[in-house]
Order: sequence, then C-alpha cells, then structure tokens
Amino acid sequence: MKKAILIIILLIIVVAGFFGFRFYNTYYANNVEKEGYLLIPHNASFKQVLDSIAPYIKNKESFEAVSKDKDLDKSLKAGRYHIQMGTGNTNLVNMIKAGNQAENTFRIGDFGDVYQMVGKVTKKTELDSLQFVNDFNKIATEKGYNSAEDLKKYFFIDTYNFFWTVTPKEFFTKFESQYNDFWNSERKAKEQQSGLTRDQIYALASIVYKESGGKKDEMKTIAGLYLNRYRKGMKLQSDPTVIYAMNIQSNFKNPIKRVFYKYLSTPSPYNTYANKGIPPGPICVVDKNSVDAVLNAENNNFIFMCADPARFGYHKFTASAEEHAINAKAYQDWLNSKNIK
Repeated sequence: MKKAILIIILLIIVVAGFFGFRFYNTYYANNVEKEGYLLIPHNASFKQVLDSIAPYIKNKESFEAVSKDKDLDKSLKAGRYHIQMGTGNTNLVNMIKAGNQAENTFRIGDFGDVYQMVGKVTKKTELDSLQFVNDFNKIATEKGYNSAEDLKKYFFIDTYNFFWTVTPKEFFTKFESQYNDFWNSERKAKEQQSGLTRDQIYALASIVYKESGGKKDEMKTIAGLYLNRYRKGMKLQSDPTVIYAMNIQSNFKNPIKRVFYKYLSTPSPYNTYANKGIPPGPICVVDKNSVDAVLNAENNNFIFMCADPARFGYHKFTASAEEHAINAKAYQDWLNSKNIK
C-alpha cells in the first residue's frame, strides 16, 4: 500500500514537474534568439507584430500563445521595443502592452535649413519627412511665420532622445520649451542692451558658429569683429553666407568647400558680400555657445579675419588692411598647395 502511494506521489511530481517546466519554458524562459529592435507602427495588426518579431525569437508559437493569453492581440501599442537576450515571453508581452519603448538618439547638427534636419531626423521616426515638414509648416503658420524654415532658431545643436513614435508637434514642443528656458531674464536683458533683434542675434550667431567651426574659444572674438563691421556700416563679408546662398540655389545638393571671387556676387539676401547689414535669418542651426558669444561679444577693434594655415581651424585677426592682405595671401597659397577647390 505504501509503495503504491509512493509511486502515485512520484507520478504526480513527475507530471507536475513536466507541466511546470512547460509553463516556465513558455512564459518565463529566454525566448530571444538575437538582440534587436521591434518596430510596431500605429494600426499594426497582430499578425504584423508576429512577423516582425519572428527573426528575434526562438519560438514564435509560444510567443503567440502567451500574447493571446495576456490579450496582447487586443491591446497593441505602437513603438520601438528593445528585444534583449535572456527575455521570456511574459516580459516581452508586458513590455509591449505597457508601451515601454526604447528611445532613439538624434544628433541635431549645423544643418543649413530645417528641411535638411527633418530629413535626417525622420530616418529614426515612424513618420516620413513630408509629414513632418507639413506639420512644421502648420506650426510655423500658427506662430505667424511663413514656413518651417522660420522655426530654425528654436533648435540648438546637441544630442537628444526621442521615441520612434514622436509626432512633429511633440518634437517641436521639446525644442520650444528649451528655447524658452534658454531665453531667461539675464539673456533678455543682454538682448535689449545689444540693440539687435533676436533674429539678428541668431543670424550673427550662425555666422559666428560657421566661422569658428564650432570652437568655443574664438566665438566671442569673432562676434566682436562682426559687430564692429556692422556698427561701422561695413558689409559683413562672411564667406559662410556666400556658401549658404549658393547652397540654397542648389537645394544643398552641390555643397562647395571654397569661396571663389566669382561666387561673391551670388544674388541672395543672405550674401553679406552683396548686401550690407545682417542677413534676415540664421544660415544654419546654431549652438547655445554661439548665441551667448553674440550676447557677450569681445570688445575689440578687429575688422579683418583670415583662416590660419599654421593652426587649422583657427584664425588671424587684425584691424590693419595691409596685414590682412598678407594673411589672406598666405591662406590662398596654402589652399592652392593642398589643391582645395
């Protein structure tokens, strides 16, 4: 009798262990074959999700079973989800049901226009660039601007995190909030003292950024130089504005690296060789340092600057036309020696 009871108990343990192992294996054991990211668009079907996740998991059938048991097929949430090694079906399903997306990293650089920026950014979002541009145009109109390009000043060069499902409005709102925080009472006071409009400040900041190559240590000196030219009624004569004017004409498809004399007459309100004064807007997305450089410009007497071939990325500054001519010739000779055209 005791032996029969023992056998029954052992059978119960074996059966329980068998089903327990199957339960654990189905719900909690690692079901990830390789790491990656699952993209679930809005309005995706459950079948689309199964097909998309299949390359990353070992057993599609067990994932489907757990998904249906937990009603994932009825509550899909769009997003970009990180599929990590060691993850079981339950955690995979819970992650998607909760909408626990993995953020994407975006690098906002010194893009010449908003459309360039959008083209790069939307490669990491659900929406295409056309939808982003159309929505940005609506935002611009609501703010009294002509187009999305007029929103350029709201963006700063930096690295940001966003979800794959970010909408154009959500995207812009983050930058608008940053813009409003940046323009605190101290900077607004300096803006008033400068005698410049905010658009002029951003236009000068973009020139400063381009001329300095983003190097902070020359920015205030360059800002002081261009303010000297502006206040003396001189043409700013900034090469990056010529490059920008030409790039606009080619829709940024044929970027130039060197400014030749023939380019200086390029018709454009942004060309500071052809026009006096500050351009109507920034020639690129700027960083915070370049705006601060304009607000805190160095008090100097410099009028001329020229790239210094002995210190790549830096410049020689002077108030003397004669000295500048010597510096300019040295730089042109260096360009020719390197066959830079």
